[in-house]
Amino acid sequence: EQVAMQIYYGPTHYSTLKKFDMGLEEMIPLGWGIFGWVNRFAVIPVFNLLKDTGLGYGIIILILTLIIKLALLPLTYKAYMSTAKMRVLKPEIEELNKEYEGKDAMAKQQATMALYSKAGVNPLGGYLPMLLQMPILIALFRFFPASIELRQQSFLWADDLSSYDSVLDLPFTIPFYGDHVSLFTLLMTISTIFYTRLNMNMQAGNPQMEQMKWMMYLMPVMMLGWFNSYASGLSYYYFLANMVTFGQNWLFMRFVDDEALHKQLQENKKKPQKKSGFQKRLEEMAKQ
Repeated sequence: EQVAMQIYYGPTHYSTLKKFDMGLEEMIPLGWGIFGWVNRFAVIPVFNLLKDTGLGYGIIILILTLIIKLALLPLTYKAYMSTAKMRVLKPEIEELNKEYEGKDAMAKQQATMALYSKAGVNPLGGYLPMLLQMPILIALFRFFPASIELRQQSFLWADDLSSYDSVLDLPFTIPFYGDHVSLFTLLMTISTIFYTRLNMNMQAGNPQMEQMKWMMYLMPVMMLGWFNSYASGLSYYYFLANMVTFGQNWLFMRFVDDEALHKQLQENKKKPQKKSGFQKRLEEMAKQ
């Protein structure tokens, strides 16, 4: 009995494998669920479009970063406005802290939440936009190592954007870190720490942020170990994303008037408050 067979001997390139219409592209680890969808229907089509321009892959990653950050700009602005509202309410929060110092912690928490409610501020408003951006961040975490196009493609000091960019080989191995220093990973970590510090300063007075402060600084340090032996293209992307975020926040600070924002929040306090059913249940649970 004869069986007709075909053998494919070539790169695991997503678009090439997809042309066979046999599901071969599924073998490329682009992530499960929504992360894979983001890569297949958003990141890869844009990446292929940029690749056809003939630009170097370092420039392509830069343009891809700008496109993604532009698409996420509304969410970034919403997160910034949430932190700005918290910042202008900081003096009133400090007054509440002094008033309830040494008293019932639950009463203090209820008074703080009442202030936020009257001013029309959601203390968790900055987290939702961040969570909505997570699928893209995780999708790119899977995209760069799996992208065959980046193999052996150099940029600046990186010889291969699909592998780590060692600028210093160590004569010993550091646990959880490795035996080399990847410069893009180091730049990404430093910029992430600076961004964390900037974000913490903007949200000073937010009790939720104060409780998470140590974790916010721990994450960049842990990422230094995770990414040191990972694809340099990914660390390069995250570093660029941080730098673009710095620029966006600088523009927001230039155009958002804190005094006008504070005045708006004071006006909100004068308006009658309409509580949602969820908010009412939340307050009842807090009282109980």
